[in-house]
Amino acid sequence: MKIAAAQFEPVPGDVEANVRTMAELVRTAAGQGARLVVFPELSTTGYFLSLLARDPALTLDEDDARLAPLREACREVATAAVVNAAVRTASGRPAVTSLVFGPDGELLTRYDKQHLHGAEGDVFVAGGRDGHFALDGVGFALAVCYDNRFPEIAARARAAGATAYLASSVLEIGNDSFDSVYPVRARDNGLYVLLANALGTNEGGACAGASGVWSPEGALLATAGATQGCVTIDLA
Repeated sequence: MKIAAAQFEPVPGDVEANVRTMAELVRTAAGQGARLVVFPELSTTGYFLSLLARDPALTLDEDDARLAPLREACREVATAAVVNAAVRTASGRPAVTSLVFGPDGELLTRYDKQHLHGAEGDVFVAGGRDGHFALDGVGFALAVCYDNRFPEIAARARAAGATAYLASSVLEIGNDSFDSVYPVRARDNGLYVLLANALGTNEGGACAGASGVWSPEGALLATAGATQGCVTIDLA
């Protein structure tokens, strides 16, 4: 199975424009043979906590009509997508959520970020359970940015039988996670680790993409560089 990480520079607070971009990137990834594509953290709005705190309309529901073009793209090319957004919870506050839409466009699962970082705690509520799902018989685990600093999440993914660990992140230029976190999670747990990272400047800093995939031995297999697009890898 081929999986992909997609990266782009979101338009601040413009859900509709960002969903259109993601729908096209789903088609791009499918054209490269991917059965699954993963997007960076808060891709529907960009990582702009002040906007999200100020405008409740930027919080989505799981079945939000604004996600319809993305779900239709999944159906059109039979490719699943991991889409991260501010998503409503029963608490009344949003979570930083990865929604997994299957190749039929239907929701497979959701994962709410468990470890909030800094000012995120003023806007979001933390999740309380891991996110695992299967596609075509392959097990996947989900994590979001700061989650990756906590090795127990990847350890539980391996214990649950996952083959690949999918990280939606916003990592600024110079962040040490590229060298000291993602390859370590891969090597320590015998997992493929896929990182989808943002492009552009946001409230987390200036991001230059470098979305990539590490082997179960911790070697970097492929990177998307610093331009909009996808990096695709075939799981052995």
